[in-house]
Amino acid sequence: MYKPKHFEETDERALWGFIDAHSFGTLLTIADGRPFASHVPFLVDRDAERLHCHVARANPQWRQLESSPEVLAIFMGPHGYISPTWYQEPGGVPTWNYAVVHAAGEARSVDDAEHKRRHVEALAAKFERGLPRPWVPDFDLRRLEGIVGIEVRVGKLEGKLKLSQNRSAADRAAVISQLEATGRAGDAALARAMAALERS
Repeated sequence: MYKPKHFEETDERALWGFIDAHSFGTLLTIADGRPFASHVPFLVDRDAERLHCHVARANPQWRQLESSPEVLAIFMGPHGYISPTWYQEPGGVPTWNYAVVHAAGEARSVDDAEHKRRHVEALAAKFERGLPRPWVPDFDLRRLEGIVGIEVRVGKLEGKLKLSQNRSAADRAAVISQLEATGRAGDAALARAMAALERS
């Protein structure tokens, strides 16, 4: 992706952490010369530099991996509109702030019942955590026939944090304040991301 130096994030630890925190991603493949996308939750295996997800058996994407294993997984963080009226300094234009990580690599399908069981259990452990009555997987393995696992061996991570780094400190502070006040869904999270960058 296009990423000017002042927006680029290269810390691999931070990139893996970002994926873990924003783990509902887009899995992109090319089949017969055309792009194909699935929107799925991922699990991170940092030590092995792997991503794990699954798709419905009826989804043709997993079959496409045998002939076209190259994939791109995209993970979007907080994002939102930035009005030029928020800046302290004149001459601004409207823009969009956002944080995103791309993970490129090769993928393979995993249609093994035990693997899929462990995968579903790990997903439940992550996303049920903190719920008043967390669901504990306890089902017939035959129910897993409806899904196919996908493992991505990540070869390249790219991160872009476009969070007004090209503006003055006064402008950034003003943007954070305005985002906190809009009441729009997602703007508070974007403000927190910008504030965290200021502290780093």
